[in-house]
Amino acid sequence: MEDTKQQQPPQQRIILDRSISSTSTIVTLSPLSEKEKESCIVVETQISSVDSDEELDAQGTPKSRHPRLQKLAGFAKLKSLWTPSSTDEESQTNSRRFIITRRWLIILAALISFGIIAGLTYVAFVASLIRRLNPPQPSNGLQRILKDWKEPTAEGAYTFDWMDDFSRDIVPKNCHSHNDYWRSVPLYEALAAGCSSVEADVWLTEDSDFLVSHTRKQAAKERTLNSLFLDPITNIFNQRNVSVASTEDKEVGMFDVDPNVTTTLLIDMKADGQKAFPVLLEKLRPLHEKGWLTYFDGTKVVRGPLTIVGSGRTPFDLVKAMDNDRFVFFDAPLSDIANPEYTTENSYYASTKLYNAIGRIWFNVLAPNQVETLKTQIKAAADKGLVSRYWDLPAWPISLRDKVWFTLTANSVGVLNVDDLVSATRWNWNWCIVAGIRLCGNS
Repeated sequence: MEDTKQQQPPQQRIILDRSISSTSTIVTLSPLSEKEKESCIVVETQISSVDSDEELDAQGTPKSRHPRLQKLAGFAKLKSLWTPSSTDEESQTNSRRFIITRRWLIILAALISFGIIAGLTYVAFVASLIRRLNPPQPSNGLQRILKDWKEPTAEGAYTFDWMDDFSRDIVPKNCHSHNDYWRSVPLYEALAAGCSSVEADVWLTEDSDFLVSHTRKQAAKERTLNSLFLDPITNIFNQRNVSVASTEDKEVGMFDVDPNVTTTLLIDMKADGQKAFPVLLEKLRPLHEKGWLTYFDGTKVVRGPLTIVGSGRTPFDLVKAMDNDRFVFFDAPLSDIANPEYTTENSYYASTKLYNAIGRIWFNVLAPNQVETLKTQIKAAADKGLVSRYWDLPAWPISLRDKVWFTLTANSVGVLNVDDLVSATRWNWNWCIVAGIRLCGNS
């Protein structure tokens, strides 16, 4: 019997046992059967059917002693014990709300934690890429010059104590430092990046000097061709005791890694070339006499540690006139590369503006016919022994810039014209934009 009672549903029932005495009532709590539930419902109905106040008054019976009320009052109390009160329902509702709120807080905390972990992982990933794709700067004399360099003064170019590790660990690259004089440290910054070619825009003054500037109004009297380029190069060559042009296999050059690499100085004449060119020759003659300049002796071209190229308003006829001792070479038009006048004897670069060669680049994509034009021009220049160069390359967006760089280098362009030295010489262009972050910013 006890086992049967334990298996009954956990519902409460309340039974009045009056068998002990007529005055005492024992309340026993036990599971409520279906039949007993129906009895409680009947009790509730009976309570609701008690005589009205008018009926009781008519009978002359006080309400407190009415037998039916006394009997049913006990059942009403028992019903109240069995039926949950409104306070209990509110408590259960609040409890459910608390549980739901707690669950949402746990979910929110988990999402925040996940976001923080994902963010930290993302930052660590990008930082790792930067360290991997941007190798550390080499420690050499050029790096120390970049830190200490000062603008030239009336006394001349910036001077420094010579360091034998001047270009240690620097690998020369086929890049041209466009408008190099705009850089924080002209010449040295390009050399530190490994660029073997630099550019200077010059204006002839009344006292037969050349000011370096993009426009005449911007020119400062201390920033001259000598103070920014020729004098520093002379100092470097003297200190390094570079091999002269006549030495076929050079032991010492501008770069330790490859002494045979020639450094190219592109001089863009902004003034009257017919008047300025003879003055330029006089400025360059001391370097030529030391055997440092590439020259044409009438039969062959002899490569020196420094090659001078005239661009802009440099007169081609005056360059050609230097038949037997030519130490300034011409920047031939790449768009007219088929012209037989331009040869390795009188020209070094073959250049053109990118837009003039292929037109506008639409939707940041080089069209097949544009790529084919580049291939044709680059090959034509190489077949003539000239170094192809495209200037005014796109700098923005970075993705387009890199596509143009890829296309030009993939087709063996002679030299890459660059403004951003760090991105061009130190970064892996495949990873300039990672996960939406631009890693190769302009510098």
